[in-house]
Amino acid sequence: MFTGIILAVGKIAAIERKSGDFRLKIDTSKLPLTDAQLGDSIAVNGVCLTAIELGARHFCADVSNETWERTTLRLASVGSAVNLELALTPTTRMGGHIVSGHVDGIGKIVAKKADARSWRFTVQVPDELAKYIAEKGSICINGISLTVNEVDGATFGVNIVPHTLQETTLNDAVVGSLVNLEVDILARYMERLMRGDTAAQTHGNVTEDLLRKSGFLN
Repeated sequence: MFTGIILAVGKIAAIERKSGDFRLKIDTSKLPLTDAQLGDSIAVNGVCLTAIELGARHFCADVSNETWERTTLRLASVGSAVNLELALTPTTRMGGHIVSGHVDGIGKIVAKKADARSWRFTVQVPDELAKYIAEKGSICINGISLTVNEVDGATFGVNIVPHTLQETTLNDAVVGSLVNLEVDILARYMERLMRGDTAAQTHGNVTEDLLRKSGFLN
């Protein structure tokens, strides 16, 4: 588990094909690896990866085809900058929100404009994820915990303060950039819980009928 507070911006040092899938070597920059151990989870652009090799300023991780196809890691190249975060500990400050590192889908930045010293980004999400995103709720973009400013159909807006721009890869993001998205884990569980005893027999999305039966609509 993570909090979505980025600790460092690293770079992909190597991409190796391994018997049908992939292995990444990540230069970790200022990420503190002193207490890291083999098998620890490290979030790379919001993707939870397992460290199989640790150096003073790098780690290696295997990437399955599932992860490769469902995230923007497949678009990366040697030298690509990546947001890094170590897994939380019992004493970690919960400065962001609960992040699992399990990417739900890929979004696209469709607008970017200055707002005083901050920047406002508008992100388009896959239609199937739109239901999980709420105004003033939490969203994880490339591993960064952010607050949703507004929602309009399958797009939402966030405000990026100067510190976040400086300390993450969003500083280099432009209109058209693709980003990893993880919705609030509570929203995902709520959808399942709303189905109650019928969860094992039902499939598909939340509908108005389900919301009505659950007491959310009159």
